[in-house]
Amino acid sequence: MIASTLHLSASSNPARLNPLIATDSASSSISGFLFNSLVKYDESGQKIIGDLAQSYRFVTPTVIEFKLRRGVKWHDGKPFTAADVLFTYDLIKSPQTITPYASDFRVIKSVHMIDDYTLRVTYEKPYFKALEVWMMGIVPRHVLVHDKDIMSSKFNTHPIGTGPYILKELEFSKQIVLEANPNYYEHKPKIEKIVFHVISDPMTRFLMLKSGQIDLDALEPMQVERQLEKGFQQSFATLELPSHSYTYLGFNLRLKKFQDPRVRQALSLAIDRQKLIDILFLKHGNVCTGPFLPGSKGFNEALKAPKRNLVQAKALLKAAGYDSAHPLQFEIATSNSNAIRPYAAEIMQRQLLEIGVKVTLRVMEWQAFLNTVVAPRKFDTVLLGWSLSLTPDPYALWHSESDVPGGFNLVGYHSADTDKLIERMESSTDPEAIAALQRQIFERIVGDNPYLFLVIPNEINVYSRRISGIKPTINGIWEDYIDWEKK
Repeated sequence: MIASTLHLSASSNPARLNPLIATDSASSSISGFLFNSLVKYDESGQKIIGDLAQSYRFVTPTVIEFKLRRGVKWHDGKPFTAADVLFTYDLIKSPQTITPYASDFRVIKSVHMIDDYTLRVTYEKPYFKALEVWMMGIVPRHVLVHDKDIMSSKFNTHPIGTGPYILKELEFSKQIVLEANPNYYEHKPKIEKIVFHVISDPMTRFLMLKSGQIDLDALEPMQVERQLEKGFQQSFATLELPSHSYTYLGFNLRLKKFQDPRVRQALSLAIDRQKLIDILFLKHGNVCTGPFLPGSKGFNEALKAPKRNLVQAKALLKAAGYDSAHPLQFEIATSNSNAIRPYAAEIMQRQLLEIGVKVTLRVMEWQAFLNTVVAPRKFDTVLLGWSLSLTPDPYALWHSESDVPGGFNLVGYHSADTDKLIERMESSTDPEAIAALQRQIFERIVGDNPYLFLVIPNEINVYSRRISGIKPTINGIWEDYIDWEKK
């Protein structure tokens, strides 16, 4: 039998294939095949189940006990134990490790090994993400314990994990080859090899996909609607899912003109969000109604997007002191790093002119935009986007204390009621109570209009019809990929 190979693309070389410091998209994507976490979401995205952990239980609201799977082996054949989890925790907490996970672990008081397959994690206080923080990859103690600098370790290009695939070849600017792990704790993956072709030019990737040299990739709406030949659908199937991100227009609430809620409501009523989707995404998207993802427990289905109403918008502006003689004027600032957003700004500029609002535009290179507009908070409004997890942490974006230099509360949103709801949510470990509080937070934020929530674009994946077993879920396309087969 000929070994099957799944051909994928990467737009850049992976920087570090260590899951703790894999911050670029290529590294995080590839390391996901090589490493496991303690826990993960089930296919519904609603429940947390074990991965390297066989089971878990809350001993108290601030103590979790993990029972680890026995018989799991690292790629080099060494056994996986609780010592590896404790070592990973110590590595994350080390000031020498620059990792995005450090902030998630700020409320952990201690991690204690009971035995080789039992761990107890103690938190300083009840914490709503007590389980989710353990969704990052676990690394091997026996390989890394003597490394003095994890950031420059050989391990970052020669990783050893417990995951379903093993790194066999890393040829920069050419290809990365993964082979199925015959000792994977679930079972050996049915597809023998995964090859990532490193191709920086998007047109070259697109041509390789159309010619069948790549089996699975994401496409832009324009490519789907205008650049595919009729025969493409005979060889490829399309799978379209809402992305885990949204685009928004954020008001600088430190400015007097945006502190009047009537002004913010008027601008919201003047924007035709569906037209943004139709024009910019060729209908491949959905209107965003608030700060949490549809399908997540915190999403508030009762709240609908405002319908465009120019008459009401003009009346609100007039009540706030603006008319044709004294029109509301402001600037939308955005970056050209996202090809869509400058066009979105132009469309909104035209739509707002219909209620007499005069908008100017400023489009900048990404780094300059960050350094001179976002970081110093020197803007009227910003057109940006956020990526979200299924368990969002509203503290970072919406709590008053996050309105600090370097914080993510960019717009200066302050609400004592929202702060209290966030604090209650963060101190809960009851999933239903957390979800109920998130829905209240959702309603409060939408009612205050610190942002105009605009669009959730779709992710459009196409894959070879030779692949079977693909099962899309809210988590994306890669659910149960070890059971995929390729003819």
